[in-house]
Amino acid sequence: MSGTRANLLLLFAAALWGFGNVAQKTVLDHLDALSAVGLRCLIGGLLVLPFVLTEGRMAVGSRYFLSLARVAALFAVSVALQQLCYLGATVTNASFLISTATVMTPLAAWLLMGEHPTMNLTVAAMLTLVGTLLLSGGISGFNSGDLTAIISAACYAVWAVELGRHIQAYARPLTAAAAQFLGGAAFALPLGAIYGNPSLAAMLAAGPELMVLGVFSTSIAFGIQIVALRFTSASHAAVIVSAESIFGALGGAIFLGERFSSSGALGGAIILGAILSVAMSSRTTSATAPMRAGSIQPVDAVRAFAAAPAAKAGDPTANSRHVEESDGCQPPREPRHRQISTY
Repeated sequence: MSGTRANLLLLFAAALWGFGNVAQKTVLDHLDALSAVGLRCLIGGLLVLPFVLTEGRMAVGSRYFLSLARVAALFAVSVALQQLCYLGATVTNASFLISTATVMTPLAAWLLMGEHPTMNLTVAAMLTLVGTLLLSGGISGFNSGDLTAIISAACYAVWAVELGRHIQAYARPLTAAAAQFLGGAAFALPLGAIYGNPSLAAMLAAGPELMVLGVFSTSIAFGIQIVALRFTSASHAAVIVSAESIFGALGGAIFLGERFSSSGALGGAIILGAILSVAMSSRTTSATAPMRAGSIQPVDAVRAFAAAPAAKAGDPTANSRHVEESDGCQPPREPRHRQISTY
């Protein structure tokens, strides 16, 4: 596959994720947020689960399971908050605000791993703040849904750093994906049963949206990203999948009649510009030949995660760096405190 075709596939995946944000909004017409996200994660987890058997066996210990549990817990909180944000935020606002995780991820690496941000990142963070205020109509127009979207983006940023550590140490991306999805379902479904309305009639009414979210926005889009990232650099992928926010805004306009105000359009443009500046700040040479599976460096992979965090939490292969699997005699290597971001 050529690099150009891989980039076009990534653009298609971004479209699936962006237009899928409309389903995240409309599914709330039938189901409560927690039940919706739990069912979506369950569908995604069940679709990924059979492929776990294709991954090589390796010796694992308590540290592996603790790391996996930490990653799954962060994902569950992030995706639940993302769904909850649609109770108050528009699809347009949520699409842009969730994408600010691109800027927040290197900030999270700074706080968690002591990696100091560069001037480029500092400027991008300030521009994102300005764009966010313009997009939401200023501080007075900042509602609970917008705030929840920002908190979700921050959680996705921390998740991206932790996922980078986990995959670098243990590989097994499909196992991590299945654990994240099924962990999200285990977290959200009981809460939905207690506080929501997960009746059979409601589930059937929400069936189209759940299929879009579970199948297209999750399994198909992630599958495309897994394949494409073997033929193009993850830095380029980060730039391309940032278009999710644009597709989300288009979907909101086409299907829900949402419109930008003049200040909101300016704010969205500023946010997108900040996202692209961070994603492109350390671009690697574009691949002209297929990359070996797992040849993507962790520094690039975290950018790819952060650029499309919303429904993209099940794609740890984007961050997989080849780690030799154990033959059963040697334990897996523990995470080394490598630099995740070079911004």
